[in-house]
Amino acid sequence: MNGLFQVSGSLFPELARLQQLLDEVSPMGTSGIRAMAGRTFPAVNVGSTADGVEVIAFVPGVDPKEIEITVDRGLLSLAGQRTSGSENRQEGAHTYAQERFAGQFRRVISLPEDADPAEVEAKFRDGILHIKVAKRESSKPRQITIS
Repeated sequence: MNGLFQVSGSLFPELARLQQLLDEVSPMGTSGIRAMAGRTFPAVNVGSTADGVEVIAFVPGVDPKEIEITVDRGLLSLAGQRTSGSENRQEGAHTYAQERFAGQFRRVISLPEDADPAEVEAKFRDGILHIKVAKRESSKPRQITIS
């Protein structure tokens, strides 16, 4: 063959070698879903409190006016664009490695059924977007008094 398969003994080291070859060739890699999460922009943390759902999106270098937040049919969408920063580069300078994401982005987060799309609050500070989606009052626990 062409040298890709050289199985002698255990198959697992050969599978690991093939995985490495695919990672080198593929622009997005093939290391699984955890590796893909590291390559999406913006990175997000999603959590739940007694009062609602909190989403923290890390969007350094993005103008908050350029971020569009929508809630529709139980989905929270973040969309926008981050510039490359190359406009500040010296004339004649060449990029030989670029690890910072630039361009349009869109993240969609599924909200729980008890999220209230009418009660959404967003704050932006120091490249961090904090979104709170309140829970519906009917879904919150309440104490019943006995008469």
